[in-house]
Amino acid sequence: MNEKNKEPFFHVVKRDALPWYQSIGIRIAAIVLALILCAIITTITTGINPIQVYQSIFIGAFGTTRKTWITLQNVSILLLISLALTPAFKMKFWNIGGEGQVLIGGLAAAACMICLDDKLPNVLVMVCMVIASLAAGIVWALIPAFFKAKWNTNETLSTLMMNYIATQLVAFFTIVWEVPKGSGKIGIINQDSNIGWLPQIFGSKYLLSILVAVIITVFMYIYLNYSKQGYEISVVGESENTAKYVGIKVGKVIIRTMMLSGAICGLVGLLLVGSINHTVTTTIAGGQGFTAVLVSWMSKFNPLTMVLSSFLIIFMDRGASEISTTFGLNHSYSDILTGIILFFIIGCEFFISYKLQFRKKAEKEEQ
Repeated sequence: MNEKNKEPFFHVVKRDALPWYQSIGIRIAAIVLALILCAIITTITTGINPIQVYQSIFIGAFGTTRKTWITLQNVSILLLISLALTPAFKMKFWNIGGEGQVLIGGLAAAACMICLDDKLPNVLVMVCMVIASLAAGIVWALIPAFFKAKWNTNETLSTLMMNYIATQLVAFFTIVWEVPKGSGKIGIINQDSNIGWLPQIFGSKYLLSILVAVIITVFMYIYLNYSKQGYEISVVGESENTAKYVGIKVGKVIIRTMMLSGAICGLVGLLLVGSINHTVTTTIAGGQGFTAVLVSWMSKFNPLTMVLSSFLIIFMDRGASEISTTFGLNHSYSDILTGIILFFIIGCEFFISYKLQFRKKAEKEEQ
């Protein structure tokens, strides 16, 4: 009997670490291929010149000075939430509660602005806002962390449920504080007195969140890569048993790390309410607590890479409205283009980490 060689036509083999320039080259190639595919799809489905669409997206993000500042401000908010989630993800704690932690931080800031308007000087009100927002974010993250550390509950479900609780709390207090009564919204808080409005940096209302994002990015990079706490997070993420064997208190690391994540999310809520919107709504985070999950994973938990990932997503999102205005295409079309680009970027990570090794010789039959 003759038997055919059963060796597969190719194997998936893990690569050795690629030089940084080759990794960047693969990612650039993936983006170029994605843009080519988007151009083909645009031409086939709409008949519009794809170059004009790309120009329109760029104009939507950077067409004027104001648009540029708003784009950078939005990038900073998404980046901050992504940085907040990253330590937990690196520890294999699936914190899906960024949205709720941001909302509860914003609600705490709004409460200080409304309740302390005529009771304390503006500086003290802002101090109370900072403390309250950070504390609220910490508590909102601490609850699921405690149950995970104590009884090993499912953190994905608990953090997700905390989002809904935060949303309903904001909805409740929106009715309590609504102005005017019956409007179903709070409106601009302290519009006449500006009590609780965070200061403008160099006269720009956009710069504060950007500077905070830069500081937190540098801090998080150093914290995760060069601190004892960052090392413990990595060890716990690799193996809890190994962490326990070397004397790391896993429960303590979980709680400490989630408190950090919650504090940064609470800080984002403070910026959204006290510096950017001056009001609070159930949609003030704009779903970025969930988008940040994608940014963190896509960047492989590297704070520096997250800057580029956040920029790409916000750039496409900001360009969506311009596409709609110029060509009459709805917002979903930009989402399609964004999805294709993200698919290629995520997919190219396979070729950075692995390679296909083909069978060198054709199958032979034995006589």
